[in-house]
Amino acid sequence: MTATKAKSLKTPKTLTPRAVRKAVTESNLRKTAARVLTSRLVSTEIQYLQRTLGNSATQQELDDKVLAVRSMPWSSIVLPD
Repeated sequence: MTATKAKSLKTPKTLTPRAVRKAVTESNLRKTAARVLTSRLVSTEIQYLQRTLGNSATQQELDDKVLAVRSMPWSSIVLPD
């Protein structure tokens, strides 16, 4: 058996799907909130999400944080003066 035939008989590797990262913008956060919540986010919540998520995040991270921000105490969301 030649080397080329041996390569073709090997089982292919299964690739895990790569999570696509999206920009954490006000628009993307509002769209995510509209999809997973029944109400809109206020600007303070959007600012908190942008601070905690950074520049980019996966859609699952966005969903989880948007849901979590509603159950958080307000004092942990607002920056002190």
